Amino acid sequence: MRTRTTLQKLGAEVRERRHKRNLTQEALAHDSGVHVNALKKLEGGRTNSQVLTLFGVAMGLKMPLAELIAEVERRR
Repeated sequence: MRTRTTLQKLGAEVRERRHKRNLTQEALAHDSGVHVNALKKLEGGRTNSQVLTLFGVAMGLKMPLAELIAEVERRR
C-alpha cells in the first residue's frame, strides 16, 4: 500500500464525513480533542496521524474507527 495515497484517501474520507455532519474543522477538532492544525494536516493527507488522533477524530465523527478505516480501504 502506498503511504502517500493512503494518507490522502484517509484525509478525503474524514473531510467528506465532516461535511456530511455539517461540522467546521474547528468544531470537529474540538469534538475530537485534537488541535485544529492536526485535523487540517490529516484532511490534507500531509501527516501520518497517531492512532489516538484517529480514535479522537472517529469519536468526533460519531463513528467507529474501524468503519473509517474500512471506508478508506474501499477507496482503493
